[in-house]
Amino acid sequence: MSELIIFGRELEPRPVTSTLPDWQQADPRWISQALRRAMDKPGGGWFVVDDRRKFGAQPRRYRIDDRDFVFWQGKNGLLAASDTCPHLGASLSAGAVRNGCLVCPWHGLELGERPMGNWAPLPVHDDGVLVWIRLDDCGEQPTERPIMAPRPATYLDATVRMEARCRPEDILANRLDPWHGAHFHPHTFGRLRVIERSDEDIIVRVAFLVLGRLGVEVDARFHCPEPRTIVMTIVGGDGVGSVVETHATPIDDTHCAVIESTLATSDRPQMKYVLPLARWIRPLIEKRAARLWVEDVAYAERRCALSVADAQR
Repeated sequence: MSELIIFGRELEPRPVTSTLPDWQQADPRWISQALRRAMDKPGGGWFVVDDRRKFGAQPRRYRIDDRDFVFWQGKNGLLAASDTCPHLGASLSAGAVRNGCLVCPWHGLELGERPMGNWAPLPVHDDGVLVWIRLDDCGEQPTERPIMAPRPATYLDATVRMEARCRPEDILANRLDPWHGAHFHPHTFGRLRVIERSDEDIIVRVAFLVLGRLGVEVDARFHCPEPRTIVMTIVGGDGVGSVVETHATPIDDTHCAVIESTLATSDRPQMKYVLPLARWIRPLIEKRAARLWVEDVAYAERRCALSVADAQR
């Protein structure tokens, strides 16, 4: 393999936490313990749904926690409720929106912000990048807003959503194992070394490949602010403050959705010229993220399958 060529801000030398081979550093006990700590954190009952750009004039249906919900644009913003019409059970997402109300496709019943029987709109939050829904019956203490990690003030954002045959915890476990990065994704990571590790987070020095063996090296911290999210934050090098949020939302008992948002920022003056080009740059970021997740979904699904098989023995 040709030599790695690094450009960008030079990082101060940092000792690695271990000189052992990656397969020995990737301690299953630490990954399991860090995952358990993450899953024990409060979630506030909030679940990420999708990229806010996906919600337009037509109603959209999403399955979350083994239930179908419909999202639509009301007069005062985005609304969400059960996708089942309270009249005779029609799928409301197959209907239309009129003057901020859902129109049932079977009998024309209009439903809006007011409850009807057991049917009622649920709390929704648009954070500027993602849409969240709060399920107050999921067993968590509800919070007014989602529990989120800090984001940069100015950023270019891109979001991908994929579905996987695994549990949210398998997605988090994948990200709590950074040691696999340069081995499983050699097209994206030129090298990766762990430089700091605590009970709940881990900091790596990683070279992201830009073109061929040309890459930019940064220090990145991984941590879980709540039980269905893991965040990578650039803490050293170019792009300090940039984040990659990986959210795992249960679809049902055997599937989950992976929603990953990249919020890229920079203190370099060229950033002001990059932001107006977002509509052209965004698809490139999304394509690269999707490529990684095709591989990481396979990792997570394999982990889930082995876990289920072990539990059945």
